[in-house]
Amino acid sequence: MKARRTLLILLMSASYSAFAQQGAKPEDTEQWSPVPIKITPGKYMSTPPPSDAIVLFDGKNLDEWVSNADRDKPANWTVKGDLLTVNKAAGNIETKRMFTNYQLHIEWRIPANITGEGQARGNSGVFLASLGKGDPGYELQVVDSYENKTYVNGMAGSIYKQFAPLSNPSRKPGEWQTYDVNWLAPVFNEDGSLKTPARVTVAFNGIIVQNNTELRGPTQYIGQPSYSIKHGAAPIKLQSHGDKSEPISFRNIWIRELKN
Repeated sequence: MKARRTLLILLMSASYSAFAQQGAKPEDTEQWSPVPIKITPGKYMSTPPPSDAIVLFDGKNLDEWVSNADRDKPANWTVKGDLLTVNKAAGNIETKRMFTNYQLHIEWRIPANITGEGQARGNSGVFLASLGKGDPGYELQVVDSYENKTYVNGMAGSIYKQFAPLSNPSRKPGEWQTYDVNWLAPVFNEDGSLKTPARVTVAFNGIIVQNNTELRGPTQYIGQPSYSIKHGAAPIKLQSHGDKSEPISFRNIWIRELKN
């Protein structure tokens, strides 16, 4: 009886949340100020994987990745010249393995010939825990933010639609950028309620732009985030965004699992 009552409460809460957000618009959760200060990062330095890392991409193949739309299918992005380039027609990809708490290193590059503006300029994302095809997960934004005006909680280094980066250390399009991420997954009680929220620290080109940031829930493009989905270990997802700009590339992706 108690389990049924708890389930009913969760369903009613989810229904109320959906009703409350009816009529919401994407721009409702766009934050345009204050604009993070622009700084010049130090010299680019690629960080090779340490001895205990799991190498997710080393320029050779996509053996560690699958399609986000169908995990039984291999990832179908382009691997050429040691680079992994987004294939927009193939959709998102995600890791075969599931992770809870971890340290992640990933390098990415906006094309030098990038076109478009705002969110339609090299848009992608690193989803720090992917919650399946229908649910986005927790997005660390990837987009050209060198000289490209957009809402600040949608800039590179932001936790998308939640927290702007503390500063803007973006490099020019055509230059390599790095994210170094420490991710602590959310913990849920047995009844599905939240015990501890997710936390993330992000170094963007060596500069801390998220400092032990406490997330409000998974990413929502429209409406407010909340922890309505109980989950455990999850894959990491890379986004194939629907904008028309030139596809971005990744390289040197590795991860270290953090044990409690």
